Amino acid sequence: MFEEDTIPTSHGDLTITFVGHGTLMFTFGGTVIHVDPVSREADYTEMPRADLILVTHGHGDHLDPQAIGLVRKEGTEVILPPECAEAVDGATVMANGEVTTSHGLTIEALPAYNVVHVRSPGVPYHPPGEGNGYIIAFGDRRVYVAGDTENTPEMKALRDIDVAFLPMNLPYTMTPEMVADAARAFRPGILYPYHYGQTDTSELIELLADEEGIEVCVRQMQ
Repeated sequence: MFEEDTIPTSHGDLTITFVGHGTLMFTFGGTVIHVDPVSREADYTEMPRADLILVTHGHGDHLDPQAIGLVRKEGTEVILPPECAEAVDGATVMANGEVTTSHGLTIEALPAYNVVHVRSPGVPYHPPGEGNGYIIAFGDRRVYVAGDTENTPEMKALRDIDVAFLPMNLPYTMTPEMVADAARAFRPGILYPYHYGQTDTSELIELLADEEGIEVCVRQMQ
């Protein structure tokens, strides 16, 4: 039904399920992690129940309380940024820069925001401080899910990222050139463009064709 990739780690395989748009699922050692589950991308009555849910920000294509309710079970931890705190009862709030551990996984919250693209003068599509990207450590592999963001200084300063999901659609996030700029700076081993809408992903592949050590993998994540 959905495309899947398997990434070996020091603690067993990580399975990545590409649900669609900004929505992902990770399965690792019996732990199920849903990222931005939304009903328009999947029938969550049919999806595996979550041990952990990560929400990047409050826009409707990323935060869907109904989908969260369907996939949540007793003991599920929901982690979200402060702006979403009132949307989901019993959730754990993480602000930019905070680090926590859930189900044996270390999770870091990273800033996710626009620098260039704005709704109107002075009003970015994603203001600083409102959204999170997340780095999740699966054994010896560090996976970065950027959320809706541009190629910020904080992103470009990252190191030791094995797998990165970077958004690539206008006017809300990044152009292929911006994604390539970020990738050249922090050099993820595997780069998945996601949340890319109608953007031509071949442009990103061409931009990074000569960059050794960065594998661009395109999956169905319009």
